[in-house]
Amino acid sequence: MLENYLPVLVFLVLGLLFGVVPILAARLLGPNRPDSAKLSPYECGFEAFEDSRMKFDVRFYLVAILFIIFDLEIAFLFPWAVVLQDIGWFGFWAMFVFLGILVIGFIYEWKKGALEWE
Repeated sequence: MLENYLPVLVFLVLGLLFGVVPILAARLLGPNRPDSAKLSPYECGFEAFEDSRMKFDVRFYLVAILFIIFDLEIAFLFPWAVVLQDIGWFGFWAMFVFLGILVIGFIYEWKKGALEWE
């Protein structure tokens, strides 16, 4: 019974080794020369000069939500394309309706100016 779990154990050990060994090697062998450019913030786009609870422009969140929505659209298209022959015309028209709803939403956002950055 336990021999059935040996491949899982080997997989977990190898996964940990491939994940932990490079990190430890980089920590131990890599150079550590921090300077002002390396320590400056680069992800958010501006210096941290105020309280951490400062207000962000809502457009940051809107762009992120739009990216997630249209990214998920592509994530649904790949499995659908793989099984399209098996699901036939019903699957084709179901995806057509799904894409139509997304296109209508995209056109609505475009007309409302949600994609404009001023």
